[in-house]
Amino acid sequence: MLYLCSQSQSRALLLKKFGITFEQKPVDFDEDAITTRVAKDFVYLASKGKLAAAQQRYGLETPLLTADSVIATQSGEILRKPKDIDDARRILKLQSGAQISIISSLHYKTQNLLFIDTSATHYRFAPFEEADLEAYLASGEWQGKAGGCMVEGFCKKYIREVRGHESTAMGLQVEALLPWIRRTDVL
Repeated sequence: MLYLCSQSQSRALLLKKFGITFEQKPVDFDEDAITTRVAKDFVYLASKGKLAAAQQRYGLETPLLTADSVIATQSGEILRKPKDIDDARRILKLQSGAQISIISSLHYKTQNLLFIDTSATHYRFAPFEEADLEAYLASGEWQGKAGGCMVEGFCKKYIREVRGHESTAMGLQVEALLPWIRRTDVL
């Protein structure tokens, strides 16, 4: 068993899908204190900060797993979780008909092991239909999602090209993590 130190339902679903036993135990970490404008550095620092908070709160008797994800536009702009519906509309319009990268970083720590991975999945989207976009915004499903994006939901039918694992895009690159979890008998 491990502690998933995240409120993300997508991450929890991924762990269940891969048969990983876990308990969800979110931690507080101020991501707004991170000042870098480099997406891979941002997610690494956020996941590392969450790990420090989790270790302080829970110790290492049970393995800890933290993660963070952002979306980066082709120009390198970081798209984080939308603050409100207008921000979500703006962020999603930047992704419509464009290429984006969803970058996720994870930290997995036990008493004897520290595994860190930062991975990206790249998408090219067709332009979003206005009525679909407005219905998605009205649903509220974009809330709490990096870039307001749900590649397993709203964005799925607009995907024209993908390079990388869907799990990375959903916030947790389980394929990279599995060998390390197996080494610590968490499954």
